Formats: sequence, structure tokens, C-alpha cells
Amino acid sequence: MIKIGIYGATGYTGLELLRLLGRHPEAHIVWLTSENSAGQRFGDVFTVPPPLGRYSLIVAAAADPTAVDLVFCCLPHGVSLEPVAKARQAGARVIDLSADFRLKDPAVYAKWYGHPHTQTDLLAQAVYGLPELHRVEIAQADLIANPGCYPTSVILGLAPLAKADWLTGTVIADSKSGVSGAGRSLSLKTHFVEANENLSPYNIGRTHRHLPEMEQELGQIGKWGNGQMANRRWQIIFSPHLTPISRGMLSTIYVTLPEGITEADVRAQYEAMYAAEPLVYLLKPGQVATMGHTVNTNFCAIGLTCVPDSRTLIVTSSIDNLGKGASGAAVQNMNVMFGLPETWGLM
Repeated sequence: MIKIGIYGATGYTGLELLRLLGRHPEAHIVWLTSENSAGQRFGDVFTVPPPLGRYSLIVAAAADPTAVDLVFCCLPHGVSLEPVAKARQAGARVIDLSADFRLKDPAVYAKWYGHPHTQTDLLAQAVYGLPELHRVEIAQADLIANPGCYPTSVILGLAPLAKADWLTGTVIADSKSGVSGAGRSLSLKTHFVEANENLSPYNIGRTHRHLPEMEQELGQIGKWGNGQMANRRWQIIFSPHLTPISRGMLSTIYVTLPEGITEADVRAQYEAMYAAEPLVYLLKPGQVATMGHTVNTNFCAIGLTCVPDSRTLIVTSSIDNLGKGASGAAVQNMNVMFGLPETWGLM
């Protein structure tokens, strides 16, 4: 059994993680932490069935990382830096669900998150937790930077094109997310009256924090393998939207293909990359991905539409923002790290 501790267990990602681990045959929860709900049982914080409600929550300082094999860190960006460092010093492997270890360049991290990175040694060791791109490295890693939900949908939607060097010019990613993607903390935009019967774009263009994460990972694939924007012929314009649903995510991505690339070429490239992937599936010709394809699952569904008499490809990429976009991905990474079947706890 894998002995597990979870920092920040009372957010939506913590709840989803605990639900998935509760049915995992090799997971044993040793401790959960929550600063705001310390001393309570999980069932007092969330309306959950008795198997989950029995867990007690303790303050973060009381958690003992030496007592576990693996720590999941579900804390906010910036807050994760010190707990992750302490867990690694104690010898526990770590999967961090914040953005604190995703960006390889500490200067880029400081620019987008507004404070310096204080654990640059660990940053250099962290592996970006997308098994479809980094499975071998994840299996050997002690620190995993779990991807963001928007980047997962966009990266998986574009990775076959990046691998073939078919990304050029401006790539437009128009993404819609359920409200749970904004987290459990209260904010004006997620109040019922603000979000219900509404559709709100935010941080559009090249201003959202997830943008450098997308370009970093896509930039490491194929010909432009060092991830530096100066050496690439493309950039992403990213438009995220908040939708009045609880969970789900859909990215509609517009790409101009190079001259001479056919629809058959594109489909063959996607099939070659994803045919053996257990949690990514390519839809049949004529089908487009919808939130309904993946909500409450840990799959990514991808649809391909080539616009007739043009070089425009429209990629639709669907995930559940709490599943493949967060906690489901974290469990998948755990399975890879410990040499277990990759879909355990997820199907």
C-alpha cells in the first residue's frame, strides 16, 4: 500500500482526489490537512458519504511527511513552495497540484505569479506531470508538477501538430471551464447571480497565467525542442471563459496548417500519437468533442475538423477540469510513479 498525505484537502481538487483514492486498491490515506477546517471530520466540511466522511482534518503544521510515501499538495500557488520542500526533505515523493513547479524558468514564474521562486533547486528537479509527453521521466521522478486544467486541454489538443512541426503563425485557443475551476474560495465572479445564465471571458489574449505553461510544453516537442519562444514560428492567443456549470472543460483551437498537409495526414498524426494512450481518445471523422464526452471522467476527447477549401484545422479538446485537468491527472501520475496500472482508481 502507498501511504499518502494530502495538504489542503478541503478544496475541490482535494475532495476529488480523496474520492478517487478511496477506490484505489493501493492507496492508504494517513493524514489530511486544512488550515480553515482543522480538527473537523471531512464529513463536517463536505456532504460526502460515510467512507469519506470518517477522515479527520488536522492543521498543516501537525502533518508528518516522514509517515507517508507520497504527498499530494493541493494548496494555492505560492503557498505550496515551503510544504513541498519540507516533504521532499523528509523523503516523501510529491505531486504538487499548484503552478509552483510547472514553469522551468524562475524568472518566468516570477513574472507571471508576482513573487520570486524560493525553491529553485527543486524546480530544476520537477517533472511536468503529463504522462502523454513525459511518462518515462514521471516514473523516475520524486517531484511532479501536476499540469493546469486549461493547459492539459490545449497541450493534448495540439501536441501531435507540434511533434510534426505543423504549428505556424497564430494559434487561437478558445476555452470554456466550469466554475469549480476557479476553486472553492469565494469571489465575485463565481457568485451564483454573477455566473448563472452568463458566459464570461477573462484574462484573454496573452494575459492568462496558464499561457507560458502551454507554450513551454508545446515548445519542447519536435523540432523546436528547447522551449524558447524566440526559436519558434508560432504563438498562442488564449481566451478562457467561465461557464455556468459545475465542472467540465472544452477548448476549441484554430490552427492554420502548412501548405500540402491534408485531413488524412492530420488524422494519421493524431492516431499515431494517441492510439496507445489509455486516457485520450480520438473521435471519429465528423464528430466534435463536447463537455459531455468527458465530464466526471478522467479522459480527454479530441475531435478534428478540417475546413473545406482552406488550411484551417479546428481541434476540439474536452476534459473534466477536476478529473484529467487536476486530481485525476494526479492519480494517473501516482500510478506511473509507483509502477502501477495507469488507470487504477480512474475507471
